[in-house]
Amino acid sequence: MIQTLATLRSSWQDRSCARFGAGMTYYTGRCLCGEVTYTVRGSPVVVAQCHCEECRRLSGTGHTIGVMFGTDAVNVSGELSRFRYTSDKGSEVTKAFCANCGSPIFGQNTQTPNHLSLSLGTMDDASGLDVEVVIFERDRPHWDRLGEDVVSFATQPDWKP
Repeated sequence: MIQTLATLRSSWQDRSCARFGAGMTYYTGRCLCGEVTYTVRGSPVVVAQCHCEECRRLSGTGHTIGVMFGTDAVNVSGELSRFRYTSDKGSEVTKAFCANCGSPIFGQNTQTPNHLSLSLGTMDDASGLDVEVVIFERDRPHWDRLGEDVVSFATQPDWKP
């Protein structure tokens, strides 16, 4: 089934991190060192998990998760470094990172010029934000799927190799 971003957006009407005024949603986030911070007013367009090669290399894992907002809803403070590349579709993609600690803060694509996708892991409270769509599923590595037999710990275990 093909869904447009507008269709996905309608699913966000009742979800929020915090509400201000007449249903205004407000999010905050920061990098690992705290030098880059951001605020967002408004509901996200979509939460997407991406398995493309560039996102895997960006994260050092099997995927990234981005929360897309209109650029006018986002205010970023702090020094950013940027890296640009051309996507398979010919659009220019810009990834912005904290200039000090390297945390990925957001990505922008000329295919969606009035939007940016914040890295979900940088949000202070991502309550109510769930992945709605997975893209580049064909490129998902076999090791990015956890089986039922994988042991999980609530925190870092006390073990030595």
